[in-house]
Amino acid sequence: MSAPSAPPSEAERAAGASVRIGALVPLTRPAWVEAGRHLLAGLELAVREANDAGGIAGRPIELVVRDTAADPRKAEAAVDELARLGVAALAGEYHSVVARAAAARADALGLPFLCSSAVLDALTAQPTQWVARLAPAQSHGWRIYADFLLGAGHSRIAVAAEPSVYWTSGARILRDHLAPRGGTVIELDMRALTPTAVCDALVDHRATALLLLVGHPEPAVSIVRSVRHDRRLAEIMIGAPAGQPEFARWATLLGNDSAAVPFLRYLPERLGPLGARVEKALRERLGEAPSFVAFEGYDTVLVLADVLRSHGGDRARTAESWPHVAVEGTRGRIRFSRPPDTGVWQWVWPPVQVVDRDPAEPDRLRILHTG
Repeated sequence: MSAPSAPPSEAERAAGASVRIGALVPLTRPAWVEAGRHLLAGLELAVREANDAGGIAGRPIELVVRDTAADPRKAEAAVDELARLGVAALAGEYHSVVARAAAARADALGLPFLCSSAVLDALTAQPTQWVARLAPAQSHGWRIYADFLLGAGHSRIAVAAEPSVYWTSGARILRDHLAPRGGTVIELDMRALTPTAVCDALVDHRATALLLLVGHPEPAVSIVRSVRHDRRLAEIMIGAPAGQPEFARWATLLGNDSAAVPFLRYLPERLGPLGARVEKALRERLGEAPSFVAFEGYDTVLVLADVLRSHGGDRARTAESWPHVAVEGTRGRIRFSRPPDTGVWQWVWPPVQVVDRDPAEPDRLRILHTG
């Protein structure tokens, strides 16, 4: 590992300069822009509240935002730039493949990175002290989703999948968890199939559930429309473990077809006082119900502010503090440990739900399963 880049100088600290946190956020296409907007809203709200409470020993937190646009190379360049700008730590990112690139660069530079939302288990190629994560590892959440499928009576499960490390990992987790329990996973390659051909394949394979391991809005929206309007598939369940239906645009694009598509969400069944207050503030800021991604953004700054109050802008001491974090977040008490096969400091575990949009009221979410 190369030598850590220098944090803000003693002179800057003495002069009362702001404490900078670099924020990696997907804000333009082809990124999942809705997720980026919610993530940024949570980050910004927590920064504002931290500064209202006195900042870091009287110094304001400054959020330095860079758009990753779901591009690993842009993320790596942003990490390099933010390191040169003297940020004390990095926060954010939603897309797993992008977060993995950012984490590798942060590790090489000796720059603490608290990843908000990406779930890919192997966030770094080798264990690192510099990276911590709030979102659950993919294997944890997707096994809970697999248990939900079995409990709902589904053992022949088709996955409409695009090529990516994230989707391939998800399909493998499902297969490994379901196979010993009598479940079968049938992979449908979306490079070769149209939405109509997906319907034919579901009939041929006698699948009872179809999982969308594809991008949003396309081809996810077109697949849902085709399946919903095929009379042969009236009884099939459509699921989206990656959370495509979480955001309002899903319901806007699909209308009544948006309902009854179970997905993973990382919120408790009931928010505590802090979570309820933050939920109200986020709703006002966003103009809509906040997703779990907005809470992840808020909790990220909450943790970093707590660490920075103890250690200032010293990057090495920040990284050393991950195992000592004990912060009450919006979704429970946050502590980090090192579960196998992740390589990073991990909150074990955030609350996990399987939810869907209520067919009688698509704007309302129903909790179907918790883990």
